[in-house]
Amino acid sequence: MDATGLPERRALLMGALAAAATTALAGCSHTRAAPVAAGASPTPRASGTPSASGASPTARPTTPAAAYARLVEGNRRWVSGRLEHPDRDPDRRQFVAQTQEPFGSVLACIDSRVPPELIFDTGLGDLFVMRTGGEAVGPVVTGSVEYGPLTSGTPLIVVLGHQRCGAVKAAYESLRDGKPLPGNLEAIARALRPAYEATVRAGDGADPVETMARAQVKLTATDLRSNGDLAPLVGKGRLAVVGAYYSLDTGAVEVLTGAPS
Repeated sequence: MDATGLPERRALLMGALAAAATTALAGCSHTRAAPVAAGASPTPRASGTPSASGASPTARPTTPAAAYARLVEGNRRWVSGRLEHPDRDPDRRQFVAQTQEPFGSVLACIDSRVPPELIFDTGLGDLFVMRTGGEAVGPVVTGSVEYGPLTSGTPLIVVLGHQRCGAVKAAYESLRDGKPLPGNLEAIARALRPAYEATVRAGDGADPVETMARAQVKLTATDLRSNGDLAPLVGKGRLAVVGAYYSLDTGAVEVLTGAPS
């Protein structure tokens, strides 16, 4: 090999690599947003402006009926598998970083198979979500549910029970057999006692755990609807409290009570 040609060949090689790098970076610029400079404020995406994922957000529902319709549509997409995954990108994260206006509040069970944001196909900043075993309530939980309607004008509350609820089953067996649950699990059983008693009174031969799970949803929704702080909003038509039941088998949400017209 002629050593005298090495510098020239090295120069040609470096030039080719530089050109290739420039071309690659130019191609990436079409798909990757430029980073925000340190100390700079990101520009939020206005409602209706396409996000980085290509999805166009729609206006926040401001009435119970509109918020309910949004969740129904999202659940239909979940069941069919035609998910839109709205408002789940860095643009949306920046948009809601300073303030939030969720259009719905969901009180659901802790069950890992029942994530409200997924089964309603919603995004970041769309829902206030409270999760307790068997949708058990107490002062702190009730206050958390009240937070959205009382501070942000959230027009919809959904109490979401579900099929084959382990917390309801444990509470049912504990109350039936008179055997307290260990530790603070006993507090869940106590909170679910009204639903248990309603199930015993029903005595219709159906699966008692499923009956109790549905009773818990209805009783909790009724209690919230008649709550001294929430009832005035319900009476004015500014808030709806919906009781609903999720099927683990199908992914569908069945409305039990309180659907806004």
